[in-house]
Amino acid sequence: MRIGDTLIIDTFAEAFRLRYARLIVTAHDDHWLDAALRAVCGYGTSVIGCDAEIGVESLLGPGETPDGRAGAAVLAFSFGAEPLGKALANRTAQCLLTCPTVNVFDGLPQAAERGPLGRHIRFFGDGFEKSKVVDGRRHWRVPVMDGEFVVEETVGVEKGIGGGNFLLQGAGLDESLAAARRAVAAIAAVPGTITPFPGGVVRSGSKVGSRYDGLKASTNDAYCPALVGRVETALVSGAACCLEVVIDGVDEACIADAMAVGMRAAAGPGVLAISAGNYGGKLGKFHFHLRQVLSPGGTAG
Repeated sequence: MRIGDTLIIDTFAEAFRLRYARLIVTAHDDHWLDAALRAVCGYGTSVIGCDAEIGVESLLGPGETPDGRAGAAVLAFSFGAEPLGKALANRTAQCLLTCPTVNVFDGLPQAAERGPLGRHIRFFGDGFEKSKVVDGRRHWRVPVMDGEFVVEETVGVEKGIGGGNFLLQGAGLDESLAAARRAVAAIAAVPGTITPFPGGVVRSGSKVGSRYDGLKASTNDAYCPALVGRVETALVSGAACCLEVVIDGVDEACIADAMAVGMRAAAGPGVLAISAGNYGGKLGKFHFHLRQVLSPGGTAG
């Protein structure tokens, strides 16, 4: 299979089960919203070492938020409801409570599984905090120096998927970077997905394990151009750069859609091949076969 000049290698991306939550973050204007989003999404790239994989799902207009202000939907993923709740409570307290004008709401109010949010943060009010129930949802109003910080008491948690991916093999750095940016921009329009790494792109793709004791992951040497001739390579002839786009999503359909639009956007001159990262099917139960995903009506395997 080819898309223009780009070979689609017959392989699959291997993804795994995660839990996710959706925060609705609002602010007085775009400047403070951007400041809040940059802070709360910081150090949120990989659950290998971070407390959560986190990113902006979409920007929201005033008519789409609980307090009628501009906002954003933020998706966060972790291995379980408990660690995810802890991560979100910490990030909300450190990054959103501190940011001028920001409020925080639950984006999954119908979820049966709940994690703590304002339930813990309210204690910052030192006894001056107040609660209010709106449409059966409890909110806390915490006095701060620019007025009040409004935060929902709990956050909904649902089953999601982490680790959808594809690998761009380019003839050079410039071609690969341009392709990766096209892919990430296209995926940004797919609801229910995020690309949590810097700029949506990973240059340090990993394999499971290491020759060093205690390391969970190490460089994916089969895709490192500098190691061609020293290890068994998975790069096509002429590939001088390989970049990975990793996608987390709320379900299989979202990730399959994101992979398809991302690969189609990335393919083009200078992109020699598109492949994917997997571990022989041993790491995750979700397998996204590239050629199947790209077929009309394609889904995961």
